[in-house]
Amino acid sequence: MLATVLYEQDDHRWIMFGRDANKPDGIIDTNQYLIQSGNQAILLDPGGIELFAPMLSAVLKYVPAEQITHLFASHQDPDIISSLGLWDQALPKAELYSPWLWESFIRHFGMESIRFRAIPDEGMTIQVGHTQLQFIPAHYLHSSGNFHVWDAKAGILMSGDVGAAMEPTDAPLWVDNMERHAPKMKKFHQRWMPSNDAKLDWIRRVRQLNVKVMAPQHGRLFKQPQVGEFLDWFETLPVGIAIK
Repeated sequence: MLATVLYEQDDHRWIMFGRDANKPDGIIDTNQYLIQSGNQAILLDPGGIELFAPMLSAVLKYVPAEQITHLFASHQDPDIISSLGLWDQALPKAELYSPWLWESFIRHFGMESIRFRAIPDEGMTIQVGHTQLQFIPAHYLHSSGNFHVWDAKAGILMSGDVGAAMEPTDAPLWVDNMERHAPKMKKFHQRWMPSNDAKLDWIRRVRQLNVKVMAPQHGRLFKQPQVGEFLDWFETLPVGIAIK
């Protein structure tokens, strides 16, 4: 599993895990993220149950298990949180932050020791080590209860399925040309994002942030100027379309 440091300053860093060439056939590739600050860390969308072993091995190279105090699940899909029952055994003192709407669904993945912390619809801010993280509403993009994670200090927005593209594990890490990359995202966004109103509300929120890096759950990441180019493209894209 590839690990890439996206940001590092003092005791604050972001690491992306993914591009797993050894993943089982039929399983989509996902990006997982770790934010470490001081002696605390949070795992963002830690992955499906089939990825637990390589994820745990990769994460422990950067941070000891006792410092992983928080988990985050942007929504209820199995590709991001079906590993919960195993993390529950590995991190019994951690807390899971996730939309209140999905608590009864997420508990089906197994949760005995980890404490569930419900994120209200309007979002919230938490402290991890010396860093404040903001849970930004992203409802209906694509889940009806959904959040993204904003780290103002690092300038990184973890954008879940927004900006996602399904590509081979050997694809480049960064989007370098929106004109070439947009066709890889179009059908996914039109089918999985059901609401143009929700899309426009999210774009309005994100334009108010100083996003240096947009980090989706699948595929390549965006730096500037591609972040701005993505927002322009997404704004004009009609979504909620079943492609036949």
